[in-house]
Amino acid sequence: MDQGLKGALSLAGQDACQRYYQSWADSYDSGFAREMEYRLPAHVAAAFLGAGGSGPVLDVGAGTGLLAERLREMGFDGEIDAADFSAKMLARAAEKRLYAGLYRADITQPLALPRRYGGIVSSGTFTSGHVGPEALPHLLDMALPGALVALSINRRVWTSVGFDRALEQLTAEARIADLRLPEVEVYGAAATALDADHAGDRALVALFSVV
Repeated sequence: MDQGLKGALSLAGQDACQRYYQSWADSYDSGFAREMEYRLPAHVAAAFLGAGGSGPVLDVGAGTGLLAERLREMGFDGEIDAADFSAKMLARAAEKRLYAGLYRADITQPLALPRRYGGIVSSGTFTSGHVGPEALPHLLDMALPGALVALSINRRVWTSVGFDRALEQLTAEARIADLRLPEVEVYGAAATALDADHAGDRALVALFSVV
């Protein structure tokens, strides 16, 4: 099985994702993230903190904890919980001792978590072969009024699966406010030699407040 980016972005369905990330978890940090110079977690962390984000924070699609690592490196000392569909990825995240709570969850369905979060962050979850805009209302249900949300959304799926329309609708329904969409690079220069098709990928960091 291809444990690289191309395989991950071609996944279809939850079962396929489960199997893929079960196999990818052990090499995710040392292989994909390091070799592709995966910058997206740092961009999301910087956007969240730069906009005044505070905790407790729910890290959605937390994977092995790269986003939480970047938050800690940038000085965030508040409580962070992790939610991810892959038990194996969560096990790797647990080893880093970054999170107060770790929850196995399918964010395309309502989440059995309390509405207590002052911040919700996510890096790399909203992309090809992964999660679409149907998850957004479920995340809002976990957030306190006034919570800051910072979610990366790959440019490739921004309009093709309707993230633009979904966020417009949530704004019109007064569920979110103050939407900002800074655009960032996903990978560093080293990615060009490894995956020329995706090395130039860019993402929007959807920053907004929960009403």
